[in-house]
Amino acid sequence: MKEVTVIAKNEVGSLAAVATALGNVGVNIEAISCYGQNNNAVFRIITADASTAMRTLGKIPGVELKESEVLLVKMINRPGELGKITKKLSGHGVNMESLYIVGRKDDFTEVAIKPAVEHFSKAKELLGMK
Repeated sequence: MKEVTVIAKNEVGSLAAVATALGNVGVNIEAISCYGQNNNAVFRIITADASTAMRTLGKIPGVELKESEVLLVKMINRPGELGKITKKLSGHGVNMESLYIVGRKDDFTEVAIKPAVEHFSKAKELLGMK
């Protein structure tokens, strides 16, 4: 799964433009975070169709885009589990850029983790991923 980071001008309607553009081409947003940074609006979007998202959002005037790989981690849905995972990563010097709860089913929560690029391989190894 991929994360698409969108940096746009922080103004009324920026998020609506992004969400509408993705919806119009059938791209489902699995998770999203939005925040203001200086005069910018930053949207971090998790989607299974990053290539269509990038192509579509690239048509919106004045936006900057970045596509990144994320790690999907399935963990038991109980207090403290996220703390265990993030403590393990931080204990080995892995810096994180973003994290999202992508879904919950039965007794499990699926989390998308985006470590810093230089720590991606180490995070993957620590989390027992191939």
